Amino acid sequence: MGTEILKYTVKEDANPSQNHYSVNIANPNHHLISKDKRMTTAEQLILELSNPEQREGALLELSKEIIDIYDMLTPAKLTSGASTRVCNALALLQSVASHPNTRGPFLNANIPLYLYPFLSNLNKSRPFEYLRLTSLGVIGALVKVNDEDVINFLLYTEMIPLCLMAMEIGSELSKIVATFILQKILFEDVGLSYICSAADRIRAVVVVLGNIVSSLAGANEPSVRLLKHIIRCYLRLSENPRLLRKTYLHTFHKHSHYFLIKGR
Repeated sequence: MGTEILKYTVKEDANPSQNHYSVNIANPNHHLISKDKRMTTAEQLILELSNPEQREGALLELSKEIIDIYDMLTPAKLTSGASTRVCNALALLQSVASHPNTRGPFLNANIPLYLYPFLSNLNKSRPFEYLRLTSLGVIGALVKVNDEDVINFLLYTEMIPLCLMAMEIGSELSKIVATFILQKILFEDVGLSYICSAADRIRAVVVVLGNIVSSLAGANEPSVRLLKHIIRCYLRLSENPRLLRKTYLHTFHKHSHYFLIKGR
């Protein structure tokens, strides 16, 4: 692929209660490869990773690809070519994270932690945004299945602040995937309890949600997909009596009529 620019799409399931996002890297030669063959090959490769020795070797090589560019993050020296190479490795990790036979070992090996430096970086340039979006795609693959172990891992490794950061500084696609991850965390009881157990956590979440609400309300063509996830986050937060007694949700209430129209 060389230094070729990556193209991303975000796939959303038709059923809102089950929707999830996966970040796909568009291959310019995809039309030359049979779809069935691609799927069969990918499935076989993932199944082969069920073998502990092969899995450890593969994850080690992928982790090296990721670690090798840490020095390019600060100061910012990341090139499009280096970003592309790591995004390809992250795309493979996304497949591992989404498969039921490899999700558990992937989590037990703490592989998501390798992505956190990409998510904590504030640089908004294109190479960094690609890393941010693809890293979020890996986390999104983990949360698409309702698994309390995954949510606990993300809570206690401080994934929520990284999601909030992506919701503030990321591209529209990054905002959508990051908000989806936050939504999935909130819809697990342990996630809602964790966020609502401390005032600073609640405040951090509702401030970012409120900023996005205000931004969408002032946009000529707001993202409906992003809006839907924001509304679901607010609905889940509203189930906590502590929040209803406070003024945490005032920004959403301010624009509620607008969102009733746009969110249909």
